[in-house]
Amino acid sequence: MSENQPIRLKTISEFHTLRGLPKPKHPLISVINFDDMEQTETGRQSLIFDFYTISVKRDMNHKYRYGQKEYDFDEGVMFCMAPHQILSVTREREGKNPSGWMLMIHPDFLYNTPMAGAIRKYEFFDYSVNEALFLSEDEEMKTLQIIENIKQEYQSNIDQFSQNIILSQLETLLNYSERFYQRQFITRHKANHQLLEQLEILLNDYFNAEDFLMKGLPSVQYLSEKLNMSTKYMRGLLKTLTGQTTQQHIHEKVIDIAKEKLSTTQLSVSEIAYELGFEHPQSFNKLFKAKTNFSPLEFRRSFN
Repeated sequence: MSENQPIRLKTISEFHTLRGLPKPKHPLISVINFDDMEQTETGRQSLIFDFYTISVKRDMNHKYRYGQKEYDFDEGVMFCMAPHQILSVTREREGKNPSGWMLMIHPDFLYNTPMAGAIRKYEFFDYSVNEALFLSEDEEMKTLQIIENIKQEYQSNIDQFSQNIILSQLETLLNYSERFYQRQFITRHKANHQLLEQLEILLNDYFNAEDFLMKGLPSVQYLSEKLNMSTKYMRGLLKTLTGQTTQQHIHEKVIDIAKEKLSTTQLSVSEIAYELGFEHPQSFNKLFKAKTNFSPLEFRRSFN
């Protein structure tokens, strides 16, 4: 297997064919077990799915690259992808059969239902990196129970209730996943602390750079790209860790630097505003007042 152009899979049937699986029982939704798939050759292959995927993988002989992050899935990991995202799969070695499952849902299955719009609120579908969810044994069993319910429903005789029952189970799965992600934000203290340190270093380097004045204030998009994560993931993590949005975190850094300049230099307020990337001093004054309850001049006078 060599990596050329990404393989685009428009239908769930095409994925079944690619992996040597029987034709799906339903054209728009399918649950497969990884140990049923044909082993791929060593090498790298990039895939683009035109449908949603939710999977739990372990003991894979592959590395998966999603965004800028690689995963080896030696332990139970939940992995979610929205349509049209690129997944690179590298099989580096022969070994035991992988385990886990994958749920595939084509957007047409959600058409004209509340879930068609609601699924977009689950931010883990949009994460470009650092989005994999590490499940406990109990959490993995909980998701497997829901998946079995979905599988049993679409494999039985389809009737007028089938779609609503499946969508109800899907919503339950997504809500549990949301809970598990919030748990991960809270429990992974070391990794989260390192992120805050990296963000602090990144902001310091940005404001100390010679070309800072040409670039203006750092954008949320700039920071997320430098930290190899999506803006939504960074926002959710910072909100959990600090209670602040990414933009608020940037503003706090700006105010800290402004306080230092106001208290240790003779620069005018306008000069400080310009050095911090503000085109208009009024905008700087307004932000400083909102954050400190003092105008810049009032703050400076408090040190005299």
